[in-house]
Amino acid sequence: MTSRLIPILTVVAAIIAFWYAATVWMNSAWEYDQAERISKPAPTLMQLIPKTMQQERPVLPAPHQVVEEIWKTTVEKKVTSKRSLIYHAWITLSSTTVGFLFGSLLGIVLAAAIIHVKSLEKSMMPWIISSQTIPILAIAPMIIVVLNALGVQGLFPKALISAYLSFFPVTVGMVKGFRSPDTAHLDLMHTYNASAAQIFFKLRWPSAIPFLITSMKVAIAASLIGAIVGEMTLSQDGGVGARLLNGSYYGQTMMIWSALIMAAAMAGTLVALIGVAGQIVNKRMGANP
Repeated sequence: MTSRLIPILTVVAAIIAFWYAATVWMNSAWEYDQAERISKPAPTLMQLIPKTMQQERPVLPAPHQVVEEIWKTTVEKKVTSKRSLIYHAWITLSSTTVGFLFGSLLGIVLAAAIIHVKSLEKSMMPWIISSQTIPILAIAPMIIVVLNALGVQGLFPKALISAYLSFFPVTVGMVKGFRSPDTAHLDLMHTYNASAAQIFFKLRWPSAIPFLITSMKVAIAASLIGAIVGEMTLSQDGGVGARLLNGSYYGQTMMIWSALIMAAAMAGTLVALIGVAGQIVNKRMGANP
């Protein structure tokens, strides 16, 4: 455990130190401008450092300012308040989860169809790959507008955007996973006169589980990005994306950074949960630790 923590903590300490140095550098221009306006001498470095870390609307807030903002918007606010970061995180998590589940299911179904119908690989895979070349920032507003015109609002449009991003890694990973069994194992199943369904559920599906876990880790992060992008289009519904957008509108950099940290924490937690679930599944299936 110590051998793992030391490198991680070293990198974190380096990032924080660089962050503080960048805070002084980027916020110092405003302090020099203020001193010039009131005809005061330019502040010395020792005077400049605390001032750059106490500005109400800094260009780059200091790490402790971001921590204070997160504390105020999580612990000191009711979770039902629209000023609570937990309230907005829950909205984002709801869209992410629904989109991830739908996208993962779609990816598994497409992968199963591709390995059983050879013509689908040549006809469908190019379109699946091409779908990911379209920038999500361009397609998200189109999806929102079309669904609003059809009277579909709320959670579903954002979940659909999440599913659009999350189905691709699952599809690609599961195609490779379903094809991972050895030829000798497949020949043995054919020798036993096993049906296609028996081969799929008794051989291909267990072999594909490690690929599924890995692809789901990528998919959940992509799903979170899709939910945030959708919220930036539907900002009135709330969410971490709406928090980012409102912060940029009103120049509230601490709001932006607190939302970014929350999004990163959510992504790390979701990926870790899938990793733990994967370890449990692999252990139940008798995989080596």
